[in-house]
Amino acid sequence: MSPSLLPPSPAPTDFIPELNRRGLFHQATDEAGLSAHLSGARRRFYVGFDPTADSLTIGNLVPIILLRHAQLAGHQPVVVMGGGTGYIGDPSGKSAERELMSPEKIEANVNSQRRIFGRVLDCSASSPNAAIIVNNYDWLSKISYLEALRDIGKHFSVNMMIQKDSVRDRLHTRDQGISYTEFSYMLLQAYDFLHLYKQQGVTVQMGGSDQWGNILGGVDLIRRVEYWEPMNAQAAINRAQEGVAPGQPIGVAEVESGKAFALTAPLVTKSDGGKFGKSESGAVWLTAERTSPYAFYQFWLNSADDDAVRWLKFFTFLTVEAADEVIAAHTADPAARAAQRALARHMTELLHGTDEMQHAEAAAAALFSGQISTLPERTLLDALEGAPTTTHPKAALEGEGLSLLDLLPQTQSLAKSKTEARKLLAEGSVSINGSKASADHRLTTTDLLHGSIIALRRGKKAWHVTRWE
Repeated sequence: MSPSLLPPSPAPTDFIPELNRRGLFHQATDEAGLSAHLSGARRRFYVGFDPTADSLTIGNLVPIILLRHAQLAGHQPVVVMGGGTGYIGDPSGKSAERELMSPEKIEANVNSQRRIFGRVLDCSASSPNAAIIVNNYDWLSKISYLEALRDIGKHFSVNMMIQKDSVRDRLHTRDQGISYTEFSYMLLQAYDFLHLYKQQGVTVQMGGSDQWGNILGGVDLIRRVEYWEPMNAQAAINRAQEGVAPGQPIGVAEVESGKAFALTAPLVTKSDGGKFGKSESGAVWLTAERTSPYAFYQFWLNSADDDAVRWLKFFTFLTVEAADEVIAAHTADPAARAAQRALARHMTELLHGTDEMQHAEAAAAALFSGQISTLPERTLLDALEGAPTTTHPKAALEGEGLSLLDLLPQTQSLAKSKTEARKLLAEGSVSINGSKASADHRLTTTDLLHGSIIALRRGKKAWHVTRWE
């Protein structure tokens, strides 16, 4: 293990101070009690993930990072796949009703998402605190409607439920509203915590600060079911034996509380006020099928200075001291982008492995220098991912070939007309496969990379891929 990475703790310990040092701690129920709860004994933490897609975005990365910090501190992470709650859909942050997914789609998404967690969490059977992955469909599907109303619903006040932002905002939208189905989501999430508490010994639920209300519902349900109800029952027996009239208030000392906890991380923000997790091409996903390792690397590499400095401690598992060294180097020479490079390197290696990280670094370096002619085909295509592309007949490259002056207007992205193309060539602003092109250059088959590609560039950044078939 690299000495700059956070090492596993030899014994279970309170890791809230570590979260605070990294800016990862937002709030917790009974923080002092939670710290004591974590010291000296292995605890189980859980985070839930609903299968709304076949992958997760980097917006879902924060709770996975929290689970890994719990694991490094000697505790055991539990990942709850929302195979059951996925039938309903979380209304949080949604202005309209979710479209219900088919059971087959939910199952496929659950299976696809599972493989993500092993990249960040230690799931090896030999680990004493290996991550556990469960599916809430396994228990939610077995609850009857009457049981849900009697054993769960009776503990929730509608007055309280309609005060939650996710419900209140929808209630005041005349053309949308909220269905009873989505309104009930918080009951199912709360029951997840109760079930895990009773069956798996899970005592802490974690998530983003936007989930605070839903998580508190579970903490409160556990307290009501596991402590208030038994205490009320025992108190009634004691009163009867002592001749105390029914309905008299129970003393606080009779109630044992604080056995289940909530812990949240702050929502990730960008210094420019933009939404975290979005690139120019859309959401940034955690699987290569959705977002290539190169595009993933580029997302972090393109971070603003202030963001890269914050995110080094927030997202990576560099020790705080190692992160501070990178930040000091970055502050001394911002143009070298030490923070962005370290962030991109560590995050890509974490999610995609060392080989893909090195592959992405090589592609980024080649694209920056323009020296792309020696790149392997896959690296080349990754480096030029997102560049405009046009297709042309390879026969045009035979014999004397095709005039670059004639081709440039066909790209439209590099030149709109022959006049503009002629001006660019005269200025020496056009390159072919990274090498500056002459004004009278004619493209032939010798210009092809990997037998089918010629990459053109205007200036330093405007690339265009021409494919020849």
